[in-house]
Amino acid sequence: MQPITQYVNPFLELPIWNYDGSSTYQAEGSNSDIYLYPCAVYADPFLQGNNKLVLCDTYKYNRKPTESNKRHICKTVMERAKDQEPWFGIEQEYTLLDDDMHPFGWPKNGFPGPQGPYYCGVGANKVYGRDVVEAHYRACLYAGVEICGSNAEVMPAQWEFQIGPCEGIRMGDDLWMGRFLLHRVAEDFGIVVSLDPKPMQGDWNGAGAHTNFSTAAMREENGIAEIEKAIDKLSRHHIRHIKAYDPHEGKDNERRLTGLHETSSIHDFSAGVANRGTSIRIPRTVAEEKKGYLEDRRPSSNCDPYSVTEVIVRTVCLDE
Repeated sequence: MQPITQYVNPFLELPIWNYDGSSTYQAEGSNSDIYLYPCAVYADPFLQGNNKLVLCDTYKYNRKPTESNKRHICKTVMERAKDQEPWFGIEQEYTLLDDDMHPFGWPKNGFPGPQGPYYCGVGANKVYGRDVVEAHYRACLYAGVEICGSNAEVMPAQWEFQIGPCEGIRMGDDLWMGRFLLHRVAEDFGIVVSLDPKPMQGDWNGAGAHTNFSTAAMREENGIAEIEKAIDKLSRHHIRHIKAYDPHEGKDNERRLTGLHETSSIHDFSAGVANRGTSIRIPRTVAEEKKGYLEDRRPSSNCDPYSVTEVIVRTVCLDE
């Protein structure tokens, strides 16, 4: 199947629409209409045929972006840095829950065995919910979302799908559509999807949105020098990035980034080769080939990908 995502001029291809912002805590009832500006069009895997899913961003009565519209500023930043060709790949971790909000497949009055055999596992006693995962993958392929992989994660009932590589604003667009499709597919199975960064307290892994990033210079021969420069820049803006990496300015991530369970401490910046306990990981193949990309392991599973990609480009590409 060929991806058929189409990026549109919102003022020409599709109409600007509106909805009741008072029902979403974005406006008051006396002035409730919020504008929907179409941004990208995807094939609808549920209705199929000529039906489409339209991704939109939101604007207030005065045509200014709503507070939740992070796409507007992200697109501006990506345009300013497009000559550096910023590429992203985001690993979206999530947890499947029963409708009683208990992890899917877990004993109702206890816990499964300790972590170890579940990661990339196979077998009915190791993984739970594969039907949801594979149906979601097919839905993304049909829609034209740039999905490139999926795997069972360390905690049972926890999974991950990967979006990318995507350049610029498309990273946020495709991840948001991928999330929508995941929730929509899980609905048909009577299963709830949680993006909580630490859905189960105790000796269980949390959920992140590890963000892989590179520029054209990093991907060229001896690009490792550019990767090291980028890491140095990131080290000087740790707090700013932590605030941008979850919707509650680090409060959600504080439960996950403890220095345990393959995470760094939220309070410290660190980097290393093949080290999953650092803020920034340089993959071993990148260190060997001396070019490629870096992995920022700090973003939370419920992050806004527009905020994440925007702040990375600001820090690394625009020196802001």
